[in-house]
Amino acid sequence: MAKEKTNRWLQPRRVVVLAMNTFTQLVRMKVFYFLMIFAIIALVAQFLDLPQYHGPEAVYTGELTLLKGWCMGVMKLFAVVFSITATALLLPKDVEDRTLYTILAKPVPRLDYLVGKLSGVLLLIFISLVVMDGIMTAVLAIRTEQLLDGQMFLAQSRGWTAEAIESMRAEISMQGPTWSLQAGVLSIFLLSAIVGAVSLLLSTFSTSTLFTIIVSFLCFLAGFFQADAAEFYRATAEAGTTTFGSLVMKAVALIFPNYQLFNVTDAAIQGLPVSGMAMLVLLGLTAFYVVLYTLLSWFVFSDKEF
Repeated sequence: MAKEKTNRWLQPRRVVVLAMNTFTQLVRMKVFYFLMIFAIIALVAQFLDLPQYHGPEAVYTGELTLLKGWCMGVMKLFAVVFSITATALLLPKDVEDRTLYTILAKPVPRLDYLVGKLSGVLLLIFISLVVMDGIMTAVLAIRTEQLLDGQMFLAQSRGWTAEAIESMRAEISMQGPTWSLQAGVLSIFLLSAIVGAVSLLLSTFSTSTLFTIIVSFLCFLAGFFQADAAEFYRATAEAGTTTFGSLVMKAVALIFPNYQLFNVTDAAIQGLPVSGMAMLVLLGLTAFYVVLYTLLSWFVFSDKEF
């Protein structure tokens, strides 16, 4: 009875142990060096005095928008690239080190193994994004305060009205640290979770790490362009010939999630609000696709002979 209970799928303690071991394994790959580089770039960025913001025609919030866009772009690049490469490397590395044979011989259900590995990757991405988000928020707060002080002094010296000064203050504050910016960072993590699950699926039946990485990036690009492709097809299809094509497009939309839905970062960078409903939709999509790809990975991985 005890043995049957031990071999039950998705035992939380077992998954946590696998996730933490994966996390430690990834840390030993010195991925946190990237965080150091990001921190240096972000901290140096606050001292930059960019010439395109000089002159009376300059938009005083443009510097803050540029800073947010740069930081969010770096975070997205890191999350997507790391979720693909780390997940693609884990299974081959465990096979090469014969760690996989030891884990499966305990025995550990293969579903637990896959969930633990993916959870370890996502845990490291989450911690990395939290650290990057903290750096970005601190730098942005400093730059916002500096810009606000400078513009307030300039406005008062030019005799602006109280209403104009308050409007300027509100506009600058809107471009500073906001909850919408945090929603943008969360959307990056959710995007990386789906991308990592796709890479996990590909790594279960691929014999080449390079192949897994390349195809994972192609799937990522397909997810970004599938909505545009569907719109183009609907605009050009002739009446009476769209039944089969629409089925194909629906199948593609099911296999490849629409990654453009995760571009709430654009609104966050512009200082626009991000609705809670939009974030709930992204959470639901992420849960659906992560579960779907993980179960498909388990289906393929269960037939593997180790």
